Amino acid sequence: MSKSLRYALIATGVVLAIVLIGPFLVPVPPLENTVPREALADADSRFIEVNDLQVHYKTAGEGDPAFILLHGFGASVFSWREMMEPLGELGTVVAFDRPAFGLTERPLSWQSGANPYTPEAQVALVVGLMDGLGINEAVLTGNSAGGTVAVNAALAHPQRVKGLILVDAAIYTGGGAPSFVRPLLHAPQLDRLGPLLARQIAVRGDAFLNSAWHDPSRITPEIRAGYRKPLRAANWDQALWELTRASQQADLSTRLQEIDIPSLVITGDDDRIVPTEQSIRLASELPRAELAVMPNCGHVPHEECPEPVLNAIQAFLSSLETQ
Repeated sequence: MSKSLRYALIATGVVLAIVLIGPFLVPVPPLENTVPREALADADSRFIEVNDLQVHYKTAGEGDPAFILLHGFGASVFSWREMMEPLGELGTVVAFDRPAFGLTERPLSWQSGANPYTPEAQVALVVGLMDGLGINEAVLTGNSAGGTVAVNAALAHPQRVKGLILVDAAIYTGGGAPSFVRPLLHAPQLDRLGPLLARQIAVRGDAFLNSAWHDPSRITPEIRAGYRKPLRAANWDQALWELTRASQQADLSTRLQEIDIPSLVITGDDDRIVPTEQSIRLASELPRAELAVMPNCGHVPHEECPEPVLNAIQAFLSSLETQ
């Protein structure tokens, strides 16, 4: 064997050892200063068991129509704080924490039943929550990744959806890792490092929040604290990693023509996370959609510009009544 070949084999062995063994040598310190999620509940917090999962939710108003509010990635019911009471004057409002977020239960194993973090399980959770609360039909209102869940639910259970309100919805991009990457997410080496990767949301959360607003100077310390609060819940990092592993690309763009449901697409004119052009495209490709572009707003117009968003929703509801 030549000397160069011997060196190449040694180098290859070292690289393989680093890749295969190195991740197990990286320390994963426990999270500090966490508490049981129930200890973080607010005075108006409620909990209900749906599909073997304790779900945290809040309500406002009563009567028809019913609104189910679905928050985006890294958010919680807190992100709907500006919408709850005003929408409650129009009907029943239910905002809940999606799996891996807020104060909803974060299981780390499931011997029976479905993985609660998969897209299919999240749709089943929406319908199960409606069943548990006695809501037969609802206006599904989703922001960002919550809009993805709303569209998936409309495709799977159109008879349960009175209307769709899609606020800067992630339909054309995002939604999970490509199919060729997903096997790597289940490799033991990456699984070992997964919680550490998930913890980056605590480090970069403020920067991400800034990018979601047109004018981040309007983000108060109280708003930042509201977003950070769920990061005090035990096991939030491991649950977020489970959500990442369970994610998948849905390719919803090929199925939009199937949605024969009145829809309102809302977007900020300065969305740097789901570009405004994508929401404009979404409104053009949904068969029964209206479009509302909020000036001087970013990715979360329901937080940054609640008044014009409410005006658009009220106009949409008026059109629903005439259909």
